Amino acid sequence: MRYTPQARRRRANLTMERRSLGRQGLQVPAIGLGCMGMSWAYGGADEADAVGVLHRALDLGVNFWDTAEMYGPFTNEELVGKALQGRRRQDVVIATKFAMRFGPDRRPIGLDGSPAHVRWTVDGSLRRLGTDYIDLYYQHRLDPKTPIEETIGAMADLVKAGKVRYIGLSEVGPGTIRRAHATHPLSAVQSEYSLWTRGIEDKVLPTLRELGIGLVAYSPVGRGFLTGTITSVEDLPESDWRRTNPRFERNNLEHNLRLVRAVDGIAGRHGVTAAQLALAWVLRRGNDIVPIPGTRRIRYLEENARAAAVTLPQATWSEVDAALASFDVAGARYTDAAMRMLDTTE
Repeated sequence: MRYTPQARRRRANLTMERRSLGRQGLQVPAIGLGCMGMSWAYGGADEADAVGVLHRALDLGVNFWDTAEMYGPFTNEELVGKALQGRRRQDVVIATKFAMRFGPDRRPIGLDGSPAHVRWTVDGSLRRLGTDYIDLYYQHRLDPKTPIEETIGAMADLVKAGKVRYIGLSEVGPGTIRRAHATHPLSAVQSEYSLWTRGIEDKVLPTLRELGIGLVAYSPVGRGFLTGTITSVEDLPESDWRRTNPRFERNNLEHNLRLVRAVDGIAGRHGVTAAQLALAWVLRRGNDIVPIPGTRRIRYLEENARAAAVTLPQATWSEVDAALASFDVAGARYTDAAMRMLDTTE
């Protein structure tokens, strides 16, 4: 669907709350937009439709867009760059991520957090995004061969050079966060966080709050599962990455549907969708947390944006807490190989 400027103005009727990530001045909307699925991982996507979603996101005030060189690889950054054309650059907060070295066939070779690679890879992201600065630049996965102080030192140099405004890390443990933050202040750490993924609550989230670092919560609706629209693996396209994810394996998926049914039932009784309930739950965990749900459809983008205004009585949240307490998620959140890439340094 295409929107005229007049239609955009008529439908852009949300006032999006703003939140701070870190203590360095980074301001973003309470709900951002994960762009990965627009061009990678979740089956085929239409570029024109994706650009339309991104433009509609600006109308709604959802102007915190998350991408990465790994998504594609490279094609998602290119998509975001196309969506930016003709728009005021300062109206969008762009976050992107680096981690891998890639071969000439674009296949990942291995993690590389060396200063030389940091300096080289940022220029590629800037070129694909069609911009001269990145608002928030993350190391996507920790390179165990490179001390974090060296990687962060190189990222700090990018800040001094004006190529990057703020820096962050993704999927790291408390020990790495402390060492990195001592080298240069982090504005955000990105980790998976949702009703069915709460592992950061014990140690990572308290560390972030102690140091004044924001949390960007990816997959806040469980890679789409918590919306209730996925009831079997057959609901996923053949090329969909989730078919390889342990939580979506047939037996695990059937077990995990118990949580989805509970969430959907609670949401329905209060006139909101399951996705909105899941997002509102993340939002109420603290005003230093910003979820970045992804979507390829304008209707779901608008639904997600309205979650920022959801208010429910405490009794409802107690009901949600009781449902969580009685449920154990089946399946790891990644394959064994991918789980080994997550840092758990104490």
